[in-house]
Amino acid sequence: MTSAALLSPLAADPADADSAAAAALGALRAGREEEGLALLEQARAHHPNDARLWQIGGLLHRKLDDLEPAVAAFAKAAVLAPGNALIAHGHARAALEAGLPAIDLFERARALAPSDGSVLLGLAAARFAELGPDSAIEGVEAQLRANPGWLPGHALAARLHHMAGRADAFTLSYERALAAAPASADLWRELVSVLIQAERHEEALAAIARARSAVGDQPAFVLSEAICQDELGHAGIAARLFASLPRGGDVHLAIHRIRHLLRSGRPAEAAEVAEPISGGPEANLVWPYLSLAWRLLGDPRWDWLEGDESLVGVYDLSDSLPPLDALAGRLRALHVATAQPLEQSVRGGTQTDGHLFARIDPEIRQLRSAVVAAVERHVASLPAIDPAHPTLRHRRDTRVSFSGSWSVRLTGAGHHANHIHSAGWLSSALYVALPDEAQRGPPPAGWLTLGEPQSELGLDLPPFRTIEPRPGRLVLFPSTMWHGTRPFEAGERLTVAFDVARPA
Repeated sequence: MTSAALLSPLAADPADADSAAAAALGALRAGREEEGLALLEQARAHHPNDARLWQIGGLLHRKLDDLEPAVAAFAKAAVLAPGNALIAHGHARAALEAGLPAIDLFERARALAPSDGSVLLGLAAARFAELGPDSAIEGVEAQLRANPGWLPGHALAARLHHMAGRADAFTLSYERALAAAPASADLWRELVSVLIQAERHEEALAAIARARSAVGDQPAFVLSEAICQDELGHAGIAARLFASLPRGGDVHLAIHRIRHLLRSGRPAEAAEVAEPISGGPEANLVWPYLSLAWRLLGDPRWDWLEGDESLVGVYDLSDSLPPLDALAGRLRALHVATAQPLEQSVRGGTQTDGHLFARIDPEIRQLRSAVVAAVERHVASLPAIDPAHPTLRHRRDTRVSFSGSWSVRLTGAGHHANHIHSAGWLSSALYVALPDEAQRGPPPAGWLTLGEPQSELGLDLPPFRTIEPRPGRLVLFPSTMWHGTRPFEAGERLTVAFDVARPA
């Protein structure tokens, strides 16, 4: 391929199928999806039966969250190349994300690639969406009995059991596998990790003791014990364990050390650990804790980081959304879980699975369109680009894309624990349905809070802003900003949330 083709997919020769396919894949990697699709349309006129050109078109449409043509393109590719496992998997994945029946498509992909773990995970997601948690659990457990060393399968089984309201059973697959292979250090590490994820720190400590008896001590067990002791409030034990671990290098170790220092009333030391790593590739994990340290210290850099009110936007989308009753009905139908997810901030409610904005339902397409327009408006209003700022350093001239989107349904006193979204650029809350005034309780019941840290850190820092929920209201804020909600007294709170992806 020529250097010109590398600069623009439209410079590739559409009559040369290899050149066109390579250039379209380059467009996919470069975020130039529309150019790639235009090239493929020309190339398919010359090569209508080249399955690659249809497959890559499916990938490009999928990247744009435009799943109807993505599914059609993958379906065409699957007809042209019925024995291609990657095409079969892409077809199944696109159908699942679009909200279409996908179980049979995943079964076809599994027949072509029976040991592909990503296909098996997708099949479980399709069963979850179409048949509910029990069917998904049954399928994953069958695979784990055949392959007890499949670690992603164990993680999924734990997550599914939790969403099915079986928190007492969510580690059973790990225990079965360890009974058969007690010398597997990987299984022990994963069991401990999932217990910590579920905030079951006493049980995690017991699992660490069992693991050491089975496979000996390991640095991962020391860190896990330090985390558990710290979360349980055993500061002295945690301090000794953290002191025995290496400094530098591992951002996740640094985050837990910072949490320990903040919890121990040592914000200056926490800042000393956080500041040198605030510019690294995983800096979005660091900034939320640095904001707490600076705020506790009265450091003026906190004002630079989070004090500008224009970082937060509040928008009324009522006129551009589908009728809220219809949207609420569509969303409720997607809440097939019966309990909160294992790894999220939801407390007393459920969360939808998969990327909500990829679905082809008319209500969801209109919702996505309204959200994109609001995000564009908010991005245009942000302060000037600042290369040192985690939110303001990004370019503003790229298409809005999402790193995740979902719906949350809370009932009774359900709420969100304070948290951050390290994978996003901007995060959100869009209110679709709320309890009536008699159910809500006095203000600020149900309000969104910004800037209040996790209660587990024990810091005396109130939110620096609270925002009243209203149907049709969208709130946008930096993904590194701590946020949560106050509980309502009763009733249903139905929201849509998403993370805007950081511009490339």
